[in-house]
Amino acid sequence: MRTVLYILTVLAVVALAFWAYRENYATQQTLNDADNLRRDIRAAHSRLAVLNAEWAYLNRPDRLRDLADINFDRLGLLPLVPEQFGLIDQIAYPSEPELPILNPVDVFSDEQAGDRP
Repeated sequence: MRTVLYILTVLAVVALAFWAYRENYATQQTLNDADNLRRDIRAAHSRLAVLNAEWAYLNRPDRLRDLADINFDRLGLLPLVPEQFGLIDQIAYPSEPELPILNPVDVFSDEQAGDRP
């Protein structure tokens, strides 16, 4: 009986060692994946910073004004002046559309209900 117990114990230890071995490599793979994701996020943040800087450079008011002047014949863009802006009260909002009644219901008062057949 002892030999069976020893064999089962050795098999349990071997099985637990194999499980721990696999879990160790799975954990290391997950940590490597997390590091790769962090690296990708840092690269995306740096690309975003470059794109924001390029956008700010391209949207300089003096550059846009010069482009509007150069392309006036094709685009017909005029510079903005304060008189072109209005107040919120001056905006004409569309009225709410009236919804059609699809299934009308006849409503009778108590007096009319007595006259009904």
